[in-house]
Amino acid sequence: MGGPKGWKFEVLQSDFRPGGVFLYSQKPDDGGDAMWVKFVYSEIVTPEKIVYSSFFSDREGNTIRAPFNENWPLETLTSMSFMEDGGKTTVTVTLAPVSAAEDEINTFIESKEMTQEGFIGTFKQLEDYLLNTSK
Repeated sequence: MGGPKGWKFEVLQSDFRPGGVFLYSQKPDDGGDAMWVKFVYSEIVTPEKIVYSSFFSDREGNTIRAPFNENWPLETLTSMSFMEDGGKTTVTVTLAPVSAAEDEINTFIESKEMTQEGFIGTFKQLEDYLLNTSK
């Protein structure tokens, strides 16, 4: 399982705790270049919430500009909340730029659909994985 469908996902580091780092790459199946991303977890409340900062990075975890748009914010903050009701879980994701300049905020807003598609693709793969493992 990985990110959006059609992308190869490689995890280099995974330390799921406040202050921990998750470093991974995602590479399109069509042979394009890999994009490295680093998460730094700031809050984990089991089973209610996960909060992390996200940065595009190199393989060593050094922050770089997004390879697809140099005006993408250097840091974004993601908050994921989980609500269970009647055996179903609703996941709410909030994503916001951190300390961004006006042009970075505009790029972030203009990229809303791309960001939503990425999360939707990832959650669809998670759903398929959970359905297959529960059989």
